[in-house]
Amino acid sequence: MPGHLIRRLHQLSTQVFAAAMAQAGEDLTPVQFAMMDALAAEPGLDQASLARAIGKDRATVGAVAERLAKKGLIARTASAHDRRAIELELTGAGRDLHARLAPRVAAIQADILPGLSEAERATFVALVARALAAAGD
Repeated sequence: MPGHLIRRLHQLSTQVFAAAMAQAGEDLTPVQFAMMDALAAEPGLDQASLARAIGKDRATVGAVAERLAKKGLIARTASAHDRRAIELELTGAGRDLHARLAPRVAAIQADILPGLSEAERATFVALVARALAAAGD
């Protein structure tokens, strides 16, 4: 069943990520890294846009942003355009950590899909992206 296999693959992905972060001496979750990665690509995103970008709900993004802010990795500021919106960006420490971890995270992608060739991994990613797009995500 695809759902069961997807869940098991997600578990493997999380385990591989956790092991890489432990080896790097960092206490960072996949969602925290995804947020940092999105903010590295697009500084100043508001929490709602960031939630859409990483496929999480706004409440989760708010809670994770608070944890990253307490770690000194992101700054949260009120939007100049919309007083209800909170804009996020990486701090200097956040940019440094992201720059240090991004190559490590890129390197573990093959470990998340063991047994697949580079071409098969690319096909897999393309198919998953297509399925998500068809589902409206």
